Amino acid sequence: MAITKVTGDVLTDDTVKHNHLENRYTATGSITTYTGAVSVDWSSATNFVMGSSLTGAIEWDADNSVFTYSVQNKTYSQTVAELKTQKIENLKHIYGSKLGKTDWYAVRASEGGTAIPSDITTERDDLRTECATKEAEINALSTKSSIVDYQIPSFN
Repeated sequence: MAITKVTGDVLTDDTVKHNHLENRYTATGSITTYTGAVSVDWSSATNFVMGSSLTGAIEWDADNSVFTYSVQNKTYSQTVAELKTQKIENLKHIYGSKLGKTDWYAVRASEGGTAIPSDITTERDDLRTECATKEAEINALSTKSSIVDYQIPSFN
């Protein structure tokens, strides 16, 4: 028998299977930011795994329709240099993935094929320049929290 209507009795009896619910009601998200205000996007998941213990109050931000949590006095076991290295590795991985989408143009050109279109060359040059700029910005940071808080693009 297929469930076509969810009633209180059905929920009470635990007969609703996950495939009958939207993914956002069963998905698990993670919270990996531990400094400053932490925003939780409840539209993507309802269960969140915290990577660290937090103390304080969770507040509802009605203007942005998100819960926020102000995190203070977080300690980091890594040194400033280690945090920078980790952040820069993540940065280069993200930009490398973005460049990887157009690598075939470079391979084709290097094997004697068609030249790389100028818009692709410009895009790739811009990505490299942007990555180098962000790497310099990370290297200029001097505190652990500023390094952890530095936002790198995701290119989703």
